[in-house]
Amino acid sequence: MRLAAGRGNVGGKDVALYVDDAIWRWQGLQWAHLLADGIDELHRFAADLGINRLSYQGPPRTSVPHYDLTAYERRRAIARGAIACSRHEIVVVLRRARSEHRLARMIETRRVVALEMAPRRPPLEGELKI
Repeated sequence: MRLAAGRGNVGGKDVALYVDDAIWRWQGLQWAHLLADGIDELHRFAADLGINRLSYQGPPRTSVPHYDLTAYERRRAIARGAIACSRHEIVVVLRRARSEHRLARMIETRRVVALEMAPRRPPLEGELKI
């Protein structure tokens, strides 16, 4: 399943933002999840909506960075350009985000290993050997 690219505007920059159906009940309210293609965009969009940073959930507590939104905040997010997704569609977004997160970790790990394994030149005269 492929989602159409909806765009929100965050700080004058177009980004893809997603909200699922507000079906989660807690403390007498219905809740939804707000996700974005990037974490910086996610935080900026949430701040632009006036959503408290305490609503943010991300690693290490959860595997995918997101904000919990009330049904009211969800409607506002959609009005500002977030893509309304069914719970099945949001799973596609979650899987992609997890995959990208794993890929980024793997690339960073390989970068560190490559640096550690890189050949080192011998110290020049006058340099300290570490």
